[in-house]
Amino acid sequence: MRALVLRKPGQADLETIADPVLTDTNVLLKVRMVGFCGSDLNSFRGLNPLVTYPRILGHEVSATVVEDLGREAVLPAGTSVAISPYTSCGECSSCRRDRRNACQFNQTLGVQRDGALAEFVVLPREKLYPARLTLKELCLVEPLTVGFHAVTRGRVTANDTVAIWGCGGVGLGVVAAASSRRARTICIDVDDEKLELARMAGAQLTINSTREPLHDRLLEMTEGRGPDVAIEAIGTAATFRAAVEEVAFTGRVVYIGYAKEPVSYETRLFVQKELDIVGSRNAQPVDFEAVIKLLEALTFPVDQAVSLVVPLEQAAEALRSWSDNPSRFRKIMVNMG
Repeated sequence: MRALVLRKPGQADLETIADPVLTDTNVLLKVRMVGFCGSDLNSFRGLNPLVTYPRILGHEVSATVVEDLGREAVLPAGTSVAISPYTSCGECSSCRRDRRNACQFNQTLGVQRDGALAEFVVLPREKLYPARLTLKELCLVEPLTVGFHAVTRGRVTANDTVAIWGCGGVGLGVVAAASSRRARTICIDVDDEKLELARMAGAQLTINSTREPLHDRLLEMTEGRGPDVAIEAIGTAATFRAAVEEVAFTGRVVYIGYAKEPVSYETRLFVQKELDIVGSRNAQPVDFEAVIKLLEALTFPVDQAVSLVVPLEQAAEALRSWSDNPSRFRKIMVNMG
């Protein structure tokens, strides 16, 4: 079968690889569409510390069941599914606390193990989420779940004002999740198109931080207090610091992004404000179920969120174009045919 193989940073090629082997604990899937993620871009650029080469990318997946050899609760052939791309060992401290999304030994598809940019894959039955959604919608399930999990980590309620740094795929999931809890949302980005998309996803207020004074605008929007919850979905030292600096006293800070360099803090703010500062990693099954319900309700701007769909034959070139000019694209998806 054909697959897109990232041989080394900057070199992705379409290759022929062996077909996957089906067992009675896995399901054979025909891959229908795959979304490129920011981690795929970092892997292509050689900036992802978790990836090893060569690697087949792809963990935002729409697929169709081809065969399920299970003895019970068999998924019928033709069933459309979204997938959870993570693994969990069941034995580490995270797994023992029923937080398998943060398994110490997690291996994400397309990062620590080969992903779904191939014609067929086999995956465990429990990682599949049947849904009557379009191919694009199914591909958006996983990235949106990351934002939903972050909102849970931030304990967001209808009484909160939530500031969200970054309006990419994950940030849009934060917007949708916070809005579903009736929280007031403020989105911060440097791209007007992304800010408009955030409004379509439910954001009530937006700030373009290249043109507007972020600190002053946040105080104006929150009656001088700052946001109750600050959620960082970019991954820069500046935005890591800003979340702590701008959040209200006794507020909550949630970090999703990975800063690419060490971050220097004024740690006095941690104590003086008595902040709750937490990380948020991947997603739980409940997040997949919530996102599927969101997409079924047709309230998320799916078509506007996807800027380019290419066939597998053009996937490598699309990845190169994205790397050369990332501001041109929102979400790129690969139609596997």
